Amino acid sequence: MMGGVILGDVAQTLPPFPPTTLLGRLDPATRDRILALGVRRTVAAGTPLLTEDATETHVIVLRHALTKVSARMADGRQALLDIRVSGDLIGETAALNGTPRMATVTACTTSSFNVIHLHEFRPFLRDNPEAALAVAGTVADRLRRSNRTRVDFASYPVKVRLARVLSEIAEMHGLPVPAGIQLGVHLTQTELAGLCSAAEVSLQKAMRELRAAGLVDTGYRRVIVLQPAALRELADL
Repeated sequence: MMGGVILGDVAQTLPPFPPTTLLGRLDPATRDRILALGVRRTVAAGTPLLTEDATETHVIVLRHALTKVSARMADGRQALLDIRVSGDLIGETAALNGTPRMATVTACTTSSFNVIHLHEFRPFLRDNPEAALAVAGTVADRLRRSNRTRVDFASYPVKVRLARVLSEIAEMHGLPVPAGIQLGVHLTQTELAGLCSAAEVSLQKAMRELRAAGLVDTGYRRVIVLQPAALRELADL
């Protein structure tokens, strides 16, 4: 359920969508059709778009957004699972399977999106098979990435895992700055540790080693990749 401040339906020029996202996979005509569905919303940073365990039947298509996907751990803490960006579809598993939401999705920046209820979304997929295939491809890619992450994290030490996470975030969500590439999403050390499947103390040690090697610079919820090529080499990417 969405809370926080709704800023209204702001007209805006949409950015190019990454090719791995749902909108990035669609031809322009099909993309326009899906963006004509539902209700457009714009919310402030910190607003939850979806809430874990909620029973809802809508999906969300991110138009211009940067969001975090998180879930509760057994001890009550929140674990950061992934990041979703402009062009991504979220909430499809719960909507199509009729199950509670598996995670909370929260806006990291002012974000605009379409809320599409199932009574619109299902007929759209039925009438647009290319869109249905794109949804299936998106879900398959996420599963493949999840499986690869589990294998990688079983094989690599924390420093390499951190280098992989930072490299991938910088590549997908980085902002060029004079010193290098600043991560386009603000992450706490706890959130980074969750993405690396590492204890926070191990994450801190690995980050110190990357700083000492001149690969990154850090501040409060800020990370700048100083040497992207060297970091990718360490990450074995």
